[in-house]
Amino acid sequence: MSSWNPVLNQSGPAEFVFRVFTAVPALQALLFLLFLLLYLMILGGNTAIVCVVCTHSSLRTPMYFFLSSLSSLEICYTSVVVPLMLSNVFGAQKPISLAGCGAQMFFFVTLGSTDCFLLAVMAYDRYVAICHPLHYTLIMTHRLCIRMVVGSVGLALVLSLQLTALIFTLPFCGRRREINHFLCDVPPVLRLACADIRVHQAVLYVVGILVLTVPFLLICVSYVFIASSILRIRSAEGRQRAFSTCSAHLTVVLLQYGCCSLVYLRPRSSTSEDEDRQIALVYTFVTPLLNPLIYTLRNKDVKGALRNTIISKAARVQLKA
Repeated sequence: MSSWNPVLNQSGPAEFVFRVFTAVPALQALLFLLFLLLYLMILGGNTAIVCVVCTHSSLRTPMYFFLSSLSSLEICYTSVVVPLMLSNVFGAQKPISLAGCGAQMFFFVTLGSTDCFLLAVMAYDRYVAICHPLHYTLIMTHRLCIRMVVGSVGLALVLSLQLTALIFTLPFCGRRREINHFLCDVPPVLRLACADIRVHQAVLYVVGILVLTVPFLLICVSYVFIASSILRIRSAEGRQRAFSTCSAHLTVVLLQYGCCSLVYLRPRSSTSEDEDRQIALVYTFVTPLLNPLIYTLRNKDVKGALRNTIISKAARVQLKA
Protein backbone atom coordinates (compact mmCIF):
# COMPACT_ATOMS: atom_id res chain seq x y z
CA MET A 1 0.00 0.00 0.00
CA SER A 2 1.25 3.47 -0.81
CA SER A 3 1.03 6.10 1.87
CA TRP A 4 0.05 9.69 1.06
CA ASN A 5 2.82 12.20 1.72
CA PRO A 6 1.66 15.83 2.17
CA VAL A 7 5.04 17.11 0.97
CA LEU A 8 5.42 14.96 -2.15
CA ASN A 9 1.79 14.84 -3.28
CA GLN A 10 1.52 18.43 -4.51
CA SER A 11 0.76 19.69 -7.96
CA GLY A 12 2.22 22.88 -9.36
CA PRO A 13 4.96 25.11 -8.00
CA ALA A 14 5.33 25.73 -4.28
CA GLU A 15 3.44 28.86 -3.19
CA PHE A 16 1.62 30.50 -0.27
CA VAL A 17 -1.50 32.60 0.16
CA PHE A 18 -2.32 35.11 2.90
CA ARG A 19 -5.48 34.88 4.98
CA VAL A 20 -7.87 37.69 4.09
CA PHE A 21 -8.89 40.30 6.67
CA THR A 22 -12.56 40.10 5.68
CA ALA A 23 -14.71 38.77 2.85
CA VAL A 24 -17.18 41.68 2.99
CA PRO A 25 -16.54 43.96 -0.06
CA ALA A 26 -17.52 47.17 1.78
CA LEU A 27 -15.08 46.41 4.63
CA GLN A 28 -12.38 45.48 2.11
CA ALA A 29 -12.72 48.90 0.47
CA LEU A 30 -12.62 50.61 3.87
CA LEU A 31 -9.50 48.70 4.95
CA PHE A 32 -7.80 49.39 1.63
CA LEU A 33 -8.38 53.13 1.95
CA LEU A 34 -7.27 53.12 5.61
CA PHE A 35 -4.05 51.19 4.96
CA LEU A 36 -3.31 53.27 1.86
CA LEU A 37 -3.82 56.52 3.78
CA LEU A 38 -1.54 55.36 6.62
CA TYR A 39 1.10 54.23 4.11
CA LEU A 40 1.06 57.59 2.31
CA MET A 41 1.31 59.41 5.66
CA ILE A 42 4.30 57.25 6.63
CA LEU A 43 6.02 57.95 3.31
CA GLY A 44 5.26 61.67 3.50
CA GLY A 45 6.28 62.17 7.14
CA ASN A 46 9.53 60.21 6.97
CA THR A 47 10.50 61.65 3.57
CA ALA A 48 9.99 65.15 5.00
CA ILE A 49 12.39 64.39 7.87
CA VAL A 50 15.04 63.02 5.50
CA CYS A 51 14.75 66.06 3.20
CA VAL A 52 14.84 68.57 6.06
CA VAL A 53 17.91 66.99 7.68
CA CYS A 54 19.73 66.81 4.34
CA THR A 55 18.95 70.40 3.31
CA HIS A 56 19.48 72.28 6.61
CA SER A 57 23.07 72.66 7.78
CA SER A 58 21.90 73.34 11.36
CA LEU A 59 20.58 69.77 11.54
CA ARG A 60 23.80 68.10 10.37
CA THR A 61 24.60 66.62 13.77
CA PRO A 62 24.86 62.96 14.85
CA MET A 63 21.38 62.98 16.43
CA TYR A 64 19.70 64.14 13.22
CA PHE A 65 21.89 61.91 11.08
CA PHE A 66 20.57 58.91 13.03
CA LEU A 67 17.02 60.30 12.86
CA SER A 68 17.19 60.62 9.06
CA SER A 69 18.66 57.10 8.87
CA LEU A 70 15.75 55.82 10.98
CA SER A 71 13.24 57.58 8.72
CA SER A 72 14.87 56.11 5.59
CA LEU A 73 14.69 52.71 7.23
CA GLU A 74 10.98 53.14 8.04
CA ILE A 75 10.24 54.01 4.40
CA CYS A 76 11.94 50.80 3.19
CA TYR A 77 10.47 48.73 6.03
CA THR A 78 6.85 49.62 5.28
CA SER A 79 7.41 49.42 1.52
CA VAL A 80 8.45 45.77 1.88
CA VAL A 81 5.11 44.95 3.51
CA VAL A 82 2.32 47.38 2.63
CA PRO A 83 2.15 47.29 -1.22
CA LEU A 84 1.78 43.48 -1.21
CA MET A 85 -0.66 43.74 1.67
CA LEU A 86 -2.80 46.24 -0.26
CA SER A 87 -2.88 43.97 -3.30
CA ASN A 88 -4.33 41.19 -1.14
CA VAL A 89 -7.09 43.19 0.52
CA PHE A 90 -9.46 42.94 -2.47
CA GLY A 91 -10.86 39.87 -4.20
CA ALA A 92 -9.61 36.31 -4.12
CA GLN A 93 -6.44 35.23 -2.36
CA LYS A 94 -3.40 35.98 -4.50
CA PRO A 95 -0.55 33.46 -4.30
CA ILE A 96 3.06 34.35 -3.53
CA SER A 97 5.86 32.04 -4.62
CA LEU A 98 8.23 30.31 -2.22
CA ALA A 99 11.07 32.55 -3.43
CA GLY A 100 8.91 35.67 -3.11
CA CYS A 101 7.90 34.74 0.43
CA GLY A 102 11.54 34.10 1.33
CA ALA A 103 12.62 37.45 -0.14
CA GLN A 104 9.95 39.35 1.78
CA MET A 105 10.90 37.59 5.02
CA PHE A 106 14.59 38.33 4.48
CA PHE A 107 14.08 42.06 3.87
CA PHE A 108 11.45 42.37 6.61
CA VAL A 109 13.68 40.75 9.25
CA THR A 110 16.75 42.68 8.04
CA LEU A 111 15.06 46.08 8.15
CA GLY A 112 13.24 45.35 11.42
CA SER A 113 16.47 44.20 13.09
CA THR A 114 18.34 47.24 11.80
CA ASP A 115 15.58 49.40 13.27
CA CYS A 116 16.15 47.86 16.71
CA PHE A 117 19.94 48.20 16.51
CA LEU A 118 19.64 51.81 15.34
CA LEU A 119 17.42 52.70 18.31
CA ALA A 120 20.21 51.40 20.59
CA VAL A 121 22.76 53.49 18.68
CA MET A 122 20.54 56.57 19.16
CA ALA A 123 20.40 55.87 22.90
CA TYR A 124 24.22 55.79 23.00
CA ASP A 125 24.29 59.10 21.14
CA ARG A 126 22.01 60.67 23.77
CA TYR A 127 24.16 59.16 26.55
CA VAL A 128 27.32 60.77 25.15
CA ALA A 129 25.56 64.10 24.53
CA ILE A 130 24.16 64.37 28.07
CA CYS A 131 26.77 62.55 30.18
CA HIS A 132 29.89 63.71 28.27
CA PRO A 133 28.87 66.99 26.58
CA LEU A 134 32.42 68.41 26.43
CA HIS A 135 33.71 65.34 24.58
CA TYR A 136 30.63 64.85 22.39
CA THR A 137 32.07 66.18 19.14
CA LEU A 138 35.32 64.27 19.72
CA ILE A 139 33.54 60.95 20.35
CA MET A 140 30.60 61.14 17.94
CA THR A 141 32.51 61.87 14.76
CA HIS A 142 30.87 61.58 11.34
CA ARG A 143 33.00 58.52 10.59
CA LEU A 144 31.85 56.78 13.78
CA CYS A 145 28.20 57.59 13.02
CA ILE A 146 28.48 56.05 9.55
CA ARG A 147 30.24 52.98 10.98
CA MET A 148 27.46 52.53 13.56
CA VAL A 149 24.73 52.66 10.91
CA VAL A 150 26.64 50.36 8.53
CA GLY A 151 27.41 47.99 11.42
CA SER A 152 23.71 47.85 12.37
CA VAL A 153 22.75 47.00 8.78
CA GLY A 154 25.56 44.44 8.45
CA LEU A 155 24.69 42.60 11.67
CA ALA A 156 21.00 42.56 10.70
CA LEU A 157 21.87 41.16 7.25
CA VAL A 158 23.91 38.31 8.73
CA LEU A 159 21.22 37.31 11.26
CA SER A 160 18.38 37.61 8.74
CA LEU A 161 20.17 35.63 6.02
CA GLN A 162 20.93 32.74 8.38
CA LEU A 163 17.41 32.68 9.85
CA THR A 164 15.63 32.88 6.47
CA ALA A 165 17.87 30.24 4.89
CA LEU A 166 17.28 27.90 7.85
CA ILE A 167 13.48 28.29 7.68
CA PHE A 168 13.20 27.74 3.93
CA THR A 169 15.08 24.44 4.09
CA LEU A 170 11.95 23.06 5.78
CA PRO A 171 9.26 21.13 3.90
CA PHE A 172 5.81 22.74 3.98
CA CYS A 173 2.55 20.80 4.20
CA GLY A 174 -0.48 20.82 1.96
CA ARG A 175 -1.34 22.11 -1.50
CA ARG A 176 -2.81 25.36 -0.25
CA ARG A 177 -0.42 26.81 2.29
CA GLU A 178 -2.38 29.62 3.92
CA ILE A 179 -0.37 32.00 6.09
CA ASN A 180 -2.48 33.44 8.89
CA HIS A 181 -0.89 36.85 8.45
CA PHE A 182 -0.57 39.70 5.94
CA LEU A 183 3.17 39.10 5.36
CA CYS A 184 5.72 36.28 5.33
CA ASP A 185 6.76 36.68 8.95
CA VAL A 186 8.78 33.96 10.68
CA PRO A 187 6.30 32.56 13.27
CA PRO A 188 3.30 32.04 10.92
CA VAL A 189 5.49 30.48 8.20
CA LEU A 190 7.07 28.12 10.74
CA ARG A 191 3.60 26.90 11.72
CA LEU A 192 3.09 25.58 8.16
CA ALA A 193 6.15 23.31 8.25
CA CYS A 194 5.53 19.57 8.32
CA ALA A 195 8.74 18.69 10.15
CA ASP A 196 10.24 19.02 13.61
CA ILE A 197 10.73 22.77 14.11
CA ARG A 198 12.11 22.78 17.67
CA VAL A 199 15.61 23.70 16.46
CA HIS A 200 14.20 26.44 14.23
CA GLN A 201 12.13 27.84 17.11
CA ALA A 202 15.23 27.83 19.32
CA VAL A 203 17.20 29.71 16.64
CA LEU A 204 14.34 32.22 16.28
CA TYR A 205 14.37 32.73 20.05
CA VAL A 206 18.15 33.31 20.07
CA VAL A 207 17.87 35.80 17.18
CA GLY A 208 15.02 37.51 19.06
CA ILE A 209 17.23 37.88 22.14
CA LEU A 210 20.10 39.30 20.05
CA VAL A 211 17.83 41.72 18.17
CA LEU A 212 15.43 42.73 20.94
CA THR A 213 16.69 41.90 24.45
CA VAL A 214 20.38 42.86 24.10
CA PRO A 215 19.76 46.28 22.45
CA PHE A 216 16.93 47.00 24.90
CA LEU A 217 19.21 46.27 27.88
CA LEU A 218 21.86 48.58 26.39
CA ILE A 219 19.20 51.28 25.99
CA CYS A 220 18.11 50.80 29.62
CA VAL A 221 21.71 51.09 30.86
CA SER A 222 22.19 54.25 28.76
CA TYR A 223 19.06 55.81 30.22
CA VAL A 224 20.08 54.97 33.79
CA PHE A 225 23.25 57.04 33.28
CA ILE A 226 21.28 59.71 31.41
CA ALA A 227 18.70 60.01 34.21
CA SER A 228 21.39 60.28 36.88
CA SER A 229 23.12 63.04 34.90
CA ILE A 230 19.87 64.94 34.28
CA LEU A 231 18.96 64.85 37.98
CA ARG A 232 22.30 66.49 38.78
CA ILE A 233 21.45 69.48 36.55
CA ARG A 234 20.57 72.38 38.85
CA SER A 235 18.33 74.48 36.62
CA ALA A 236 14.78 73.29 35.92
CA GLU A 237 15.04 74.58 32.35
CA GLY A 238 18.18 72.51 31.74
CA ARG A 239 16.54 69.38 33.11
CA GLN A 240 13.44 69.94 30.98
CA ARG A 241 15.51 70.44 27.82
CA ALA A 242 17.55 67.29 28.49
CA PHE A 243 14.43 65.22 29.13
CA SER A 244 12.74 66.55 25.97
CA THR A 245 15.60 65.33 23.76
CA CYS A 246 15.21 61.82 25.18
CA SER A 247 11.44 61.49 25.63
CA ALA A 248 10.71 61.14 21.90
CA HIS A 249 13.29 58.40 21.49
CA LEU A 250 12.09 56.60 24.63
CA THR A 251 8.47 56.63 23.41
CA VAL A 252 9.44 54.98 20.12
CA VAL A 253 11.67 52.44 21.93
CA LEU A 254 8.91 51.29 24.29
CA LEU A 255 6.39 50.92 21.47
CA GLN A 256 8.76 49.12 19.08
CA TYR A 257 10.40 46.73 21.54
CA GLY A 258 7.17 46.08 23.45
CA CYS A 259 5.20 44.99 20.37
CA CYS A 260 8.04 42.97 18.83
CA SER A 261 8.75 41.17 22.12
CA LEU A 262 5.11 40.08 22.34
CA VAL A 263 5.39 38.42 18.91
CA TYR A 264 8.90 36.95 18.94
CA LEU A 265 9.80 36.29 22.60
CA ARG A 266 6.56 34.88 24.02
CA PRO A 267 6.39 31.09 24.44
CA ARG A 268 4.61 29.51 21.45
CA SER A 269 2.05 27.87 23.77
CA SER A 270 0.78 31.26 24.93
CA THR A 271 0.57 32.91 21.51
CA SER A 272 -2.41 33.33 19.22
CA GLU A 273 -2.00 33.71 15.45
CA ASP A 274 -4.73 36.36 15.32
CA GLU A 275 -3.12 38.29 18.18
CA ASP A 276 0.26 38.22 16.40
CA ARG A 277 -1.35 39.63 13.27
CA GLN A 278 -3.01 42.44 15.22
CA ILE A 279 0.23 43.32 17.03
CA ALA A 280 2.09 43.26 13.70
CA LEU A 281 -0.25 46.00 12.46
CA VAL A 282 1.12 48.22 15.24
CA TYR A 283 4.79 47.92 14.28
CA THR A 284 3.95 47.97 10.56
CA PHE A 285 1.85 51.15 10.63
CA VAL A 286 1.76 52.86 14.04
CA THR A 287 5.48 52.98 14.90
CA PRO A 288 6.68 54.21 11.47
CA LEU A 289 3.89 56.81 11.52
CA LEU A 290 4.62 57.98 15.06
CA ASN A 291 8.36 58.37 14.46
CA PRO A 292 8.08 61.59 12.40
CA LEU A 293 5.16 62.88 14.46
CA ILE A 294 6.87 62.36 17.83
CA TYR A 295 10.25 63.69 16.74
CA THR A 296 8.81 66.78 15.03
CA LEU A 297 6.22 67.69 17.66
CA ARG A 298 8.77 67.39 20.47
CA ASN A 299 11.71 68.97 18.66
CA LYS A 300 11.94 72.72 18.11
CA ASP A 301 14.84 72.43 15.64
CA VAL A 302 12.98 70.06 13.32
CA LYS A 303 9.75 72.07 13.58
CA GLY A 304 11.64 75.27 12.79
CA ALA A 305 13.41 73.68 9.81
CA LEU A 306 10.11 72.31 8.45
CA ARG A 307 8.46 75.71 8.88
CA ASN A 308 11.30 77.44 7.04
CA THR A 309 11.13 74.87 4.22
CA ILE A 310 7.37 75.37 3.79
CA ILE A 311 7.70 79.18 3.86
CA SER A 312 10.57 79.18 1.34
CA LYS A 313 8.68 76.85 -1.03
CA ALA A 314 5.53 78.95 -0.72
CA ALA A 315 7.55 82.09 -1.52
CA ARG A 316 9.02 80.41 -4.63
CA VAL A 317 5.56 79.43 -5.84
CA GLN A 318 4.34 83.01 -5.42
CA LEU A 319 7.35 84.38 -7.31
CA LYS A 320 6.73 81.99 -10.21
CA ALA A 321 3.06 82.93 -10.26
